[in-house]
Formats: sequence, C-alpha cells, structure tokens
Amino acid sequence: MSTSQTSTPDPLGHALLDYQQGQHDATVTVFSNVAEEEPLPASYFFRSLWEMPELEREALEECRGRVLDLGGGAGCHALELQNRGFDVKSVDVSEGAVRVMQARGVREVARHNIFELTHESSKYDTLLMLMNGLGLVGTLDGLKRFLAYAPTLLAPGGQILATSSDISYLYEDEDGALVFDLNGPYYGEVEYTMHYGDQTGHQFNWLFADASILQDYAEEAGYEVEFLGEDEQQQYLARLTYKG
Repeated sequence: MSTSQTSTPDPLGHALLDYQQGQHDATVTVFSNVAEEEPLPASYFFRSLWEMPELEREALEECRGRVLDLGGGAGCHALELQNRGFDVKSVDVSEGAVRVMQARGVREVARHNIFELTHESSKYDTLLMLMNGLGLVGTLDGLKRFLAYAPTLLAPGGQILATSSDISYLYEDEDGALVFDLNGPYYGEVEYTMHYGDQTGHQFNWLFADASILQDYAEEAGYEVEFLGEDEQQQYLARLTYKG
C-alpha cells in the first residue's frame, strides 16, 4: 500500500488514491451482516461509460439541467456528464474520493454527507444516486428524512434518479421461501464495514429498498414515482419527481 494518507479512517478513499497513483490492483474488503466478505476492486469506480451497467447509462441519459451527483466516488458519472456539457457538482463523504475527483478533473467537488448541503447557492434539476446509490440514506428512517429534505435542493420540476435493489433473495431457503423476522428491522437495512491495508473504517448503514417500499415512502412524501428499468440482479432505476 502506498503512503497516500487521509485524516480519518477512509479505506475506500485510500484505495481510490492508490489506484489513481498507479496501484491498479488496489482492492477493498467489504464485510456485512448479510453476506460473506467480498472484494471491491478500486478499478470499479474508474469505469468508462461503456463499462457501466445499462441502468447507469440510462440514468445518465435521463439527467437534465444542473446535476448534483451524490456519492460521487472517483467521479466517473460526473466526468461523463461534464463531457456532455452538464453543470454538475459531485459530493462524497470520503476525503480520498474527493481528492481523486479533483485530480481527475471534476470541476465542482465537495466533501459532505447527503444531509449537509444546506447552503447551496442554486437549486438542482437532477439529484443523481447511482451504484445502488439510494443506499446512502442508510435506513428506512433515513429514506424518510431524505425524501423530506431533497425538495430543499431541487428546482421546480426537479427529479431524483436513483438505483437500488431488492435483496430478499439473500433470505430464501432451498424451497424459495423467504425467511426473515417480520418483527425485526427491514431486511434491506444492511450494516457494512470496509477494510483496506491496515485501515478499517467505521461501520455504516446502507439501504437496499425494494421497489414497493420505495414507492410507498416516496408517494407519501409527495413524489411521483416512475420505474425506468431493472436488471437481472434485481437492481432497478427509479425517477422521483417532487410534486410539492
């Protein structure tokens, strides 16, 4: 591992910095409470347009106006939108990710979590949340909070374009029946920890919302919901338009 440093535990950011500096085998190990540990290559965050899944390419086609890219990673979506002439700002909570995006030429970058954008100078026509990006809200309570907060960022007629997944398949028994505690937390609320080199990050929550629960929460919060596509991994792309 290289000596690139960030000021707080930031395993993903370190991996992105190392990849940016030529260490192309940099890989984060991801631990969760629902599956075995799995590798996450830093290279995945540096994808070109034609390396992106179809749902991500479709989301980029659906962008309009001024775009806020939430959870920007290494900036692959922001850079593609810049190349198409969009005014786009990309934010990420990872210090390393922000430094990588700046180095790669994303013109407007900030380090924030998704609830800290309270002093924006102008509104956005599109909030973009890709790579299961709806998960940034963390939990169903976080989803409710975000849906109430997002209109403060959106211009009139603005949209949220987000991908998420139904992970109920993780709870199927050999007969295909779902086995989880209906009185426990929602099955799509997942706890993650990332590890890279000698760094272990803080545990964080990530939400995988099935389409029906997203629709219920969004409609209750005053949004019109459209589902624009779905893939073989039960990931879908949704457009939420605030009706005010």
